[in-house]
Amino acid sequence: MDFADIIFTLFIAVVAIVSLLSNLLVLLCFVQSTEIRRQVPGIFIMNLSFCNILITLLNMPSTLVGIVSNHQPFGDCLCHTVSFLETFLTANTMLSMAALSIDRWIAVVFPLSYSSKMRYKDAVIMMCYSWLHSLTFSLIALLFSWVDYSHIYASCTLHLSEESDRIKFTIFTVVFHASSFMLSLLILCFTYLKVLKVARFHCKRIDVITMQTLFLLVDIHPSVKQRCLVEQKRRKQRATKKISIFIGSFIICFAPYVITRLTELLPFVGINRHWGIVSKCLTYSKAASDPFAYSLLRLQYKKVLVTVVNRLLRRDLYPSSGHNSSLDTENDYSLQRIS
Repeated sequence: MDFADIIFTLFIAVVAIVSLLSNLLVLLCFVQSTEIRRQVPGIFIMNLSFCNILITLLNMPSTLVGIVSNHQPFGDCLCHTVSFLETFLTANTMLSMAALSIDRWIAVVFPLSYSSKMRYKDAVIMMCYSWLHSLTFSLIALLFSWVDYSHIYASCTLHLSEESDRIKFTIFTVVFHASSFMLSLLILCFTYLKVLKVARFHCKRIDVITMQTLFLLVDIHPSVKQRCLVEQKRRKQRATKKISIFIGSFIICFAPYVITRLTELLPFVGINRHWGIVSKCLTYSKAASDPFAYSLLRLQYKKVLVTVVNRLLRRDLYPSSGHNSSLDTENDYSLQRIS
């Protein structure tokens, strides 16, 4: 192992730990909160976290062992299974993010008709399509024996085993990434840019009302006016920042890997092993960042986590008592601090 392999190993190990813990917390919130389970976005977030956990438990260790040993980490049967799951889970996570963006677009742009446009069964249908789409491409790759160990990525992944299948494999790879990565990216850009447009429109209306109020209150202290202006600026930046995180993280984490996979289809192009592993590590980092981008930093999930922690503390401190008013007060105080 050279220095680069050591860095890759440490990076994947850290990402795996963060990804596993954070995604398990998301599933814990889903199980503990009936409110989250009733909401439509909860289905998409649960599916995304479930896929990320499988990637963490199956694909990340495979790549980790491949980097350390510098050869196929498992037997052919297990390696083919891991490669099959990688194709399935990668496409599923991308489409889950696209489904989440559609849900937020409808909620922001059509708030009055959201309950009729995005029903629970509509979300289930979208998730069924995501699974069917991902399963179809995975089965095709398995049928043509395009699932194997790749030295370039040090992992079990899509791999061309025979040169006679290059044309078929090229068509499959282009269609797969176009219908997964490109389709999801287009949906993300369209929906979130629409959301940003609406958010800026509402911020502008609020700013106009605020400025009119400030002009009427001529005796107000200058520091108060300054704080209002600063808050207006923060409100505008907050919406732009969130949209940039959703779209930017998707592009940064997936685009290098997709471009690399498409570039290697050219017979005269050779991919450097270190770059191949870097692009693979970037896709893994998305599994660790998704829980924070989509759920754990939201107030609703924070409240559930605080409630669970306080419940565990109450059980440890008072194992035989039924209810304790002081702990209830502390719980309410913690929730107020978060909100």
